Amino acid sequence: MDDSASSKRGYHHGDLRNALVAAAAELAAKGGPASVTIRAAAREVGVTPTAAYRHFAGHEELLTAAKERALEELTTAMTKAVADRPATEGDAVRHALARFGAFGRGYLTFAQEEPGLFHTVFASASASSQSPPPFERTETSPYQLLVSALDDLVAVGYLTPDRRPITEFTAWAMVHGLATLLNGPLADLPANMRDEVVVRSMLVLGHGLKGNGLNKEQESLLTEELTELS
Repeated sequence: MDDSASSKRGYHHGDLRNALVAAAAELAAKGGPASVTIRAAAREVGVTPTAAYRHFAGHEELLTAAKERALEELTTAMTKAVADRPATEGDAVRHALARFGAFGRGYLTFAQEEPGLFHTVFASASASSQSPPPFERTETSPYQLLVSALDDLVAVGYLTPDRRPITEFTAWAMVHGLATLLNGPLADLPANMRDEVVVRSMLVLGHGLKGNGLNKEQESLLTEELTELS
């Protein structure tokens, strides 16, 4: 069967590449990045692997395309979490904090509801051909959404400029680590306890951003201890 043959997905002639990418994304959603192969995607679309290889040199290229599709889905989930929340008017700090929290909620919800796609976002397509980190590719990527949310916290006076540098990595590490734990070792927690873990974690992060949890001596102590790791 070639590109012009009838497809199980009913793709239009000349649009096999997009059909394969859609199939790869569905495979990733069901089985994670390891399930994305040329042969499996071709089977889903209803063509031979030979036809698929006309559009992708190997499964690494197809996985890269699936990663980009998964990243788009994650971005959509985060922006939807912000759009769906009630508007906060008249209090700039409240609005900025709510936006920051909603982005985190969207990230965690996506990781819980779409674990296959979530893991695919961070999968390495090829050790020999590393592409730029997906979070840095576009202005609307999840990474840039986080950066803008933190910049908003600075603009409204919640996060001081001296505490702003590389805070995005701190926040990302906390939320991503939490998502990984809730999909792994903490997956069997009761729903109410999972919610409590998320809330408490975000409260700790929020207090840390504000900088009202430690005095100078305590900051120096932790800084000295943690510097030993580097």
